[in-house]
Amino acid sequence: MTPQRNADLARLHVLVPLRSLSGGKARLGGAIDAEERETLLRGLLRQTLSILHDWYPSATVHLVSADPGVLVEVTAGGTRGPQRSTIRPILQLGEGLNEALALARDDALASGATATLILPADLPYLSVGALQRMLDAADAAIAAGSGRPIVVISPADARRGTNALLLSPPDVIEPCFGPASLEAHLRAAASVDASTQVVEDAELGFDLDTPDDLERLEPALMEALTRLGQDAVGAASQ
Repeated sequence: MTPQRNADLARLHVLVPLRSLSGGKARLGGAIDAEERETLLRGLLRQTLSILHDWYPSATVHLVSADPGVLVEVTAGGTRGPQRSTIRPILQLGEGLNEALALARDDALASGATATLILPADLPYLSVGALQRMLDAADAAIAAGSGRPIVVISPADARRGTNALLLSPPDVIEPCFGPASLEAHLRAAASVDASTQVVEDAELGFDLDTPDDLERLEPALMEALTRLGQDAVGAASQ
């Protein structure tokens, strides 16, 4: 098979990394305890997958985690996704976010993906509209680049990190998440002459990492995420 060379959004797969429910978001430890963090993370994951359910371009979700419990919960129907058969759980045996994303990317490529959207599960204001704005920017990048590979980046609020990354072909650049990942992804895109768009979006830009972030989160949304995360396994899909 000839490797894909041009941008193509026909088969868009979403890569969702979540290291662990029980040990994730340790930096929130000064504000909420371990049990509350796990409940919040479960609520965020369920909300993310539910939103992807309502976004028609999402063909398949590749959920990658080093926590087998997360993957068991998903396959048991404890989270709502596009269809149970189109959520592909991937167990990460190694360590590191970029390694997890490369694993999910390779699985997406093997499944026929022509584009991937990397989307973390800690964006409380995520919406179908925000996802559509990423896709609109991808269409604009394809038009501007006359079909050559594209990189679409949505930065974090502080404009140093990356909160969403759309790539076509899926392996046009390697994921460069970490300190100053926005600059790293822009440099990588320039190095391969990809047509690039930066999408500054309030709903994509806000992620939950620190106690200050929790202070900024609307109380009603925090309550809703907590309720969602308290559901018994299987309840969210009913």
